[in-house]
Amino acid sequence: MPRPSPYADLPPRAFWRRAVADQDLRYLPDLWQPKTPVLPGQKIVTAGSCFAQHLGRALAARGLTWHITEPPPPDLPAEAWTAAGYGLFSARTGNIYTAAMLRQWVTWALDGVPMPREVWAEGARYYDPFRPSTPAEGFASRSDLETARHITLNAFAQALRDADWFIFTMGLTEYWQNRHQAYAYPTCPGTVRGQFRAADHRLCNQTYAETYEDMAAVFGLIRQHNPGIRFLLTVSPVPLTATATGDHALVASTYTKSLLRAVAGELRDRLDDVDYFPSFELISAFPFGGWAYEANRRSVSPAGVAFVMDHFFGQQPALLSSPPRTPPAVGRPPQDILCDDDVLDYYQTR
Repeated sequence: MPRPSPYADLPPRAFWRRAVADQDLRYLPDLWQPKTPVLPGQKIVTAGSCFAQHLGRALAARGLTWHITEPPPPDLPAEAWTAAGYGLFSARTGNIYTAAMLRQWVTWALDGVPMPREVWAEGARYYDPFRPSTPAEGFASRSDLETARHITLNAFAQALRDADWFIFTMGLTEYWQNRHQAYAYPTCPGTVRGQFRAADHRLCNQTYAETYEDMAAVFGLIRQHNPGIRFLLTVSPVPLTATATGDHALVASTYTKSLLRAVAGELRDRLDDVDYFPSFELISAFPFGGWAYEANRRSVSPAGVAFVMDHFFGQQPALLSSPPRTPPAVGRPPQDILCDDDVLDYYQTR
């Protein structure tokens, strides 16, 4: 006869066979139990890596309020929005892949810390090192670039002050840093734009402690300006395009995603206002066999995004009746995803 055990009273979701192996994998009930439900009408701000672009649009399309504080100009054609950096996130920050970069943006926006003056000039155009693809064609002058920075910082600050929810998708640990002033870039200088100089730039790969510290600092600063905000973390299931660590790309990607998933889990466990939604597991966990990836085994298919959103809504009764609609802030632009690190494929040895 089995001995008394604390496992005897656990629900089915705690056991692999009943929670996964015996389930129809098209939907896993009880996968996520939100700490606090998202309610219709609450303002949701999004930022993060490429996968976060899917989430913002999908949430808005399912009836939630995706809070856009930097919308496209009225005279900009919809087909030009992605290249200009609009309709991707709540503000025109571009992709924020790392905790280090997020801390920089939040500090610049909310704490009055000035952005570095670094600008990359190429011919007659000027590019922002902290969002080198936004806009794709750059700026006509340094003054135009600095004005655009000011607009985005104000928009990002407004978004964070207004938000009921801040959803951040954690993407990478590996990033490039300015050796002299220790600020982080979203991409290696000289890849998307700029020029790489070993004397000025160095590779960093954030540790668990560094990532946790940066994220905790971000939450603390945002709370000072918006005490009632809640945070929802996800981890991007999109593997690294390339690594400069010397590891095999598969090993480096596993390290990164494992570390980010662990940090997100501890933040959720330690902080009452932080939750974690398992989009990473839904796409990349081995029982699913990788069906949600495109042929490149990196990009997530539209069906995969819909699969994730079905689980997000499925455990939130208040949202199940939310009617699908066209996101009012972004209209009906092409559903392009802008990923700065995709350009790294160009540098591979053939």
